Amino acid sequence: MTVTPRGGSIAPSMLGIAHAGPLDTARRHRLELLDSIHEFERAIAVPSADPDWRRRVSLRLERLREAFAEHVSVTEGATGLYAEVLVAAPRLARTVGVLVREHSMITRTLDALTERLVGVPVDAERFRNWASDLLRELSRHRQRGADLVYEAYATDIGGET
Repeated sequence: MTVTPRGGSIAPSMLGIAHAGPLDTARRHRLELLDSIHEFERAIAVPSADPDWRRRVSLRLERLREAFAEHVSVTEGATGLYAEVLVAAPRLARTVGVLVREHSMITRTLDALTERLVGVPVDAERFRNWASDLLRELSRHRQRGADLVYEAYATDIGGET
């Protein structure tokens, strides 16, 4: 996506560019991450007496882990969104650093939740508390990411709920 001087944007296809850039890729993956977050929320909300609760939560947590790993992949690295942001707005380097550190923290939390579902039976209420903490941090992280993009490009990447 190319940003015009007035803050509008031009789709890559309008410029004769065959592939989407990091911003467009991040937009697509942002929606996929949100879908996996919602699926995980719904899974943990099912009554834990349901005999399929643990398996369902485990499957949704694995999907969330995969979606978050993809988020990290499309935002970090030499061709990721953050590299593009730093070219467009070097003043945002500190914010990018915060988001990268959050990636590590959220990944560790996802791993810890996964470990808690393996083997020893987990207290569902306790697990939901841990999961709720993670979901709040994911929400904050997504908002900080949207704020970063807005600051860099003066454009919104999607205010979906």
